[in-house]
Amino acid sequence: MAFKIASSPHLTQHNQTHKVMQRVLLCALPGVAVQCYFFGLGSLIQIILAMLVALACEAGVLFLRKRPIKSTLNDNSAILTALLLAISIPPLAPWWVIVIGTSFAIIIVKHLYGGLGQNIFNPAMAAYVMLLIAFPVQMTTWVPPSTVALHPVDLLQSAQFIFTHMPQSSINSYQSGIDGVSMATPLDTVKTNLSSGQTLQESLLNPIFKDGLPVGWLWVNFAYLVGGLAMLKLKLIRWQISLGVLSSLFILSSIGFLLNPDSHLGPIVHLFSGATMLSAFFIATDPVTASTSVKGRLIFGALIGTLVYVIRSFGGYPDAFAFAVLLANLCAPFIDYYVKPRAYGHRTSH
Repeated sequence: MAFKIASSPHLTQHNQTHKVMQRVLLCALPGVAVQCYFFGLGSLIQIILAMLVALACEAGVLFLRKRPIKSTLNDNSAILTALLLAISIPPLAPWWVIVIGTSFAIIIVKHLYGGLGQNIFNPAMAAYVMLLIAFPVQMTTWVPPSTVALHPVDLLQSAQFIFTHMPQSSINSYQSGIDGVSMATPLDTVKTNLSSGQTLQESLLNPIFKDGLPVGWLWVNFAYLVGGLAMLKLKLIRWQISLGVLSSLFILSSIGFLLNPDSHLGPIVHLFSGATMLSAFFIATDPVTASTSVKGRLIFGALIGTLVYVIRSFGGYPDAFAFAVLLANLCAPFIDYYVKPRAYGHRTSH
């Protein structure tokens, strides 16, 4: 066995950017598949459209900046951003919603700050917040899960909703079979009912809940949890941020539920509703916009989980991960500054 001596830097090339992005995309496939099963193939159309727009925008900006196009596109970062944004919006949102959002994510949030590795905000979440504020109706119009809907929307009907204006007669036919083409998410249902004076127990009688758990969303979150654990196994992400997010959300929701079970959801509903698992493993762990030290990552994740619980329970938005992630992105440099590890041999001045 030969002992090889080499000059620095002593780096390996196993975790190249494009390979990491590819593996993250593969780990997201279980969640995407389950999401398409429960909410229709409209999500698949949104993903394809978002990826095409992301690649076009990235190529255009790189051309204007006189940067290499092919090598940059091959890093798959634009495709991952497109995927995360596309699965975050309602499956039947009009085509121009995802086009505007993806363009904003790539051109403004990513390249305006210098490109990959220079952006201070998570591009997908920044675009999501922009869309939510600019187009609240389109961004809150979800279809009911397939197990609740009497007439689930198929691929062709999804394409018609996304790319054309469906005739009113067609819309009425869907509304007569299910509770409208659109349906509130479980978290939105609870928040709306509580604000109108209904109790939490009355909200849980909605067909979107079964045995107190969100229909469809439970399995979507479980699938993203499986994908997240696979990323941890492959060492694509660090465990501290995900643990911080989920543990803080679990602890706070447990305390709230114990103190006032009539108006606060239990921890299981919080953990398996909305974008909890998707954000905890695929979004909050973005190495560019998150804290980098070990203690910093734990604090960063705990901050996100705390903000999510506070906004969900007392704020105006039913799901709060996009806002929580962006606020935590702002705090990441300060967190790293105050918890940075002491250099070996450092002597404290007296």
